[in-house]
Amino acid sequence: MSRTKEKRIGVILLMIAVAAATRLVPHPANFTPIGGMALFGAAYLHRRFLAYLVPLAALYLSNLALDNIVYRQYYDGFVWWSGTAVWVLGATALIVLFGSVWLKRVTAGRVLGGAVIAALIFYLVTNFGAWWHNPAYSQDGSGLIASYIAGLPFLRNTILGNVFWSAVLFGIVNFDAVKKVKGQRLKVKG
Repeated sequence: MSRTKEKRIGVILLMIAVAAATRLVPHPANFTPIGGMALFGAAYLHRRFLAYLVPLAALYLSNLALDNIVYRQYYDGFVWWSGTAVWVLGATALIVLFGSVWLKRVTAGRVLGGAVIAALIFYLVTNFGAWWHNPAYSQDGSGLIASYIAGLPFLRNTILGNVFWSAVLFGIVNFDAVKKVKGQRLKVKG
């Protein structure tokens, strides 16, 4: 692998790690970088296993910190895996899959549309998971509808968070000042 490609991958990995770390600072509910990280990884990590591994690992590690630092009062002891993790990670994997097709050509319109669609994917998958695991919902169609209705207030911030973080991540990569690494242009495609 060439030095330029190694630097490109390093910059992308660092950006995803920093975005994931922002989940640990106070923010409005569901205004997170999850969808933006998944789309960004899908667009710029051309080795498929990295496109999935990096956003999912960043998400898992930030969840690990959140569950054991921020939300520790809700758990008995150290938590490696919370009950909702499979749904959140599954939704994120689907966003990577979607992004790898949708963002073969990166444009502002595709990034914006992808951010909104990613929010809908996340909403549909995670609220299905809430219905599946939460005994508060009846295990029938009306319970499923109730779980989707209960999730509607969070959908707005998920969309806003995805749009914001996609704009930040994709915007940084497309600024000339960031594309330069020791006088060389950092090629983000290819």
